[in-house]
Amino acid sequence: MDHQETEILIIGGGPAGLSAAIYSARYNRDCVVFDQGHGRSTHHQVNHNYLGFPGGIAAVELRERAKAQLDEYPQAHFHHHKVSALVAEGDGFVARSQAGDWFGRAVIICTGVLDHFPHFHNWESYVGRSMFWCLTCDGYASKGKNLVVAGHTNGAAGEALQLSRFTDRITLITNSHTNEIDEKYQLRLANAGIPIVHDRIESADGEDGMLHVLHTQGGISVDVQALFCIQGATPETALAEMLGVTVAESGFLNVDEEQKTNVPGVYAAGDVTRIHSHQITTAVHEGAQAASAANYYLYPPELKAD
Repeated sequence: MDHQETEILIIGGGPAGLSAAIYSARYNRDCVVFDQGHGRSTHHQVNHNYLGFPGGIAAVELRERAKAQLDEYPQAHFHHHKVSALVAEGDGFVARSQAGDWFGRAVIICTGVLDHFPHFHNWESYVGRSMFWCLTCDGYASKGKNLVVAGHTNGAAGEALQLSRFTDRITLITNSHTNEIDEKYQLRLANAGIPIVHDRIESADGEDGMLHVLHTQGGISVDVQALFCIQGATPETALAEMLGVTVAESGFLNVDEEQKTNVPGVYAAGDVTRIHSHQITTAVHEGAQAASAANYYLYPPELKAD
């Protein structure tokens, strides 16, 4: 089968994939990044936790800066195309995409997760502005605000309790037909003055990405300035599973401390690998580690230290 060739295939162009590409290029490796232009780093969120950016930096701007940095290396290529399949072939792998078929001897999978947000009219415009998924990223900016936590599990209850460090104006809306918050957590919420509204979100009032009021199907209205969605996320593992990469019980890809999967030559980095620590800082580190491990894997035996 006709295909173009590179050394490292990188699937996903978020912080993990771009970090992997820059490190690969710095190792003087040919690499290709495939990116659909979706994912957490394409929302309107401003990141205040990344070192070296007083005042914070928008995730989309960080992506653009990283892409401009990658443009300095002629051996690195970026394609705005979806990879439809990954298959093992010979001593490497083939990525089948709208940009044609590409062969590489190593693959770094940085496909991220699909977040489960409440769906109401125009909900996408609020993501990253006043609708969030991460206390670590956006709890501090919510000090003193009216907060709503959406979720029907003990994990959502725990998030609401931890957010009480920033404000005493918190409401939990289950946004589900079921309420799986057990009695222990319900008591903790009551003791913290956090009411539980067992109902589903139907609509919202807001403008310019900023929420003002949430309306439930049962007719309850809740003032809100920030909505934290603790409804889970689905790791995008389909391409990895095509290659036989093992998936943990949590649904995330299994990797070791060097980002190696169980398949030689296949690495994974970023949110697709972890149920916790979903941070840009973590993604950048994992992308760098994956590229370093892939670079070493590609050395011929006479250049390896072991």
